[in-house]
Amino acid sequence: MAEESILKQKTASTLKWNAVDRVSSQLLYAVVGVVLANILTPEDFGLVGALLVFQAFAILFVDSGFGAALLQRKDPDERDYSTVFWFNLAVSVAVYAVLFFCAPLIADIFQGDRRLIPLSKVMFLTFILNGLAIVQTNRLMKRMDVKQIAVSNIIGLTVSGALGVWLAVEGWGPWALVWQSVALAAVKSAWLWITGGWLPTAGFHLDSLKKIWRIGLSVFSSSTLNTLCQNIYSFIIGAFYNLSSLGFYTQADKWSKMGSASISQILTSSFVPLLSKVQDDGETFRRYVTKINRFTAFVLFPVMGGIAVLGAPLFHSLFGHKWDAAIILFQILTVRGIFVVLTSLYSNYLLALGYGRRLFALEVAKDLLILAAILSTVWFGSVPLLVWGQLAASVVTYVVSLLILRRAAGFSVRAMVRDLLPSMAIAGVSCLVVAVALYAAGLSGWLSSLSANMAGLIQLGGGLLLGIGSYLLLCRLARLPELREAVRML
Repeated sequence: MAEESILKQKTASTLKWNAVDRVSSQLLYAVVGVVLANILTPEDFGLVGALLVFQAFAILFVDSGFGAALLQRKDPDERDYSTVFWFNLAVSVAVYAVLFFCAPLIADIFQGDRRLIPLSKVMFLTFILNGLAIVQTNRLMKRMDVKQIAVSNIIGLTVSGALGVWLAVEGWGPWALVWQSVALAAVKSAWLWITGGWLPTAGFHLDSLKKIWRIGLSVFSSSTLNTLCQNIYSFIIGAFYNLSSLGFYTQADKWSKMGSASISQILTSSFVPLLSKVQDDGETFRRYVTKINRFTAFVLFPVMGGIAVLGAPLFHSLFGHKWDAAIILFQILTVRGIFVVLTSLYSNYLLALGYGRRLFALEVAKDLLILAAILSTVWFGSVPLLVWGQLAASVVTYVVSLLILRRAAGFSVRAMVRDLLPSMAIAGVSCLVVAVALYAAGLSGWLSSLSANMAGLIQLGGGLLLGIGSYLLLCRLARLPELREAVRML
């Protein structure tokens, strides 16, 4: 019981600092993003969005699944950490060298735009900078000590954001986004090295690499497929449509992920280390899973549902009508984020229990569903239709994840769904109330006399107050235990 109490305290502290990290980081990210979106053009974002496709795969190869493998192992030693560090560094340098010389080929893929050549050679420096910080980050996460990670993110976003805005104002165009990314990676990595209190040893131990590789291979394989799923749409839109359309999609995708990625990051950082410590105690593991499911639903459904309903006033208050083409994409992707977070959560259960092959099977199923969705929609030449297919594939993937979890670990599908229903129902009612209120406000003539920014801001503020108030009131009336848990955490 004493050990369980310590784990609860560590989990609460980790959850708090992860929340501070995500809220602060997303606030900074949002402020900088709004400023840049009002200065730069959709084509500027499309140029950098094209490079992000290759960056995502390169970062994946740099990590090679070892980061997640170190988190999953019960007691990694210094030999393990040092070996993974040197491996990450070697791979990051090799990947950068390959992509440096492939820059002209990358430009040819995206309508032969030669601006991509110098942009990519600088942008891809982030591989090496991020590779230097992987082990430092994972050591802190393994100890459930994420304070310095939070500080590094906040400082990095502040410095890089200021640089990006200054360059954008000075007319640097897409280079503002590139140097912002490089500065962010450099500052975060430097801070973790200064405060992490760890230095690698000079040795490289093949036996350690083999032990970690057994876990990392499954993670790497599934992550490869996951990265393919996340970036194939950007690739298709950039290669077969145009860079402006990619810019609209990139903005919609980025802003939609601010909610889902934050929730997923908090859950993964807070609960996966905890679950790995009780993976051999089936009863305790199941009890924790139930609590995690219910708490996730309590946060996930109102946040993502509310963001989707408030999509139009959110974009209008921030950007006026400049990014209107991205609104419907943003709303669809936000709803999709609900199923992405739940599927990711169930994947972490499989990972914590050591079912790496089942996790890989889930990623294969997800990829096949994404491919089917693309083949069904790409011929119509409509980006929104492509995104609707993306949502449909994510819903089916969620169902598949439930079935795999039931077969692998014996979890009841009915119980897993039942954990979600109370919060989902209450959030649904709250979102409906907000949607009706927004519709009624839109019918009134006085909003049309205001600027798009001001009208959007009024609708956004009123919608937030109404949504949060109605959700908390309904949770209290329903005596939802997760509300009391959330209050205690605060």
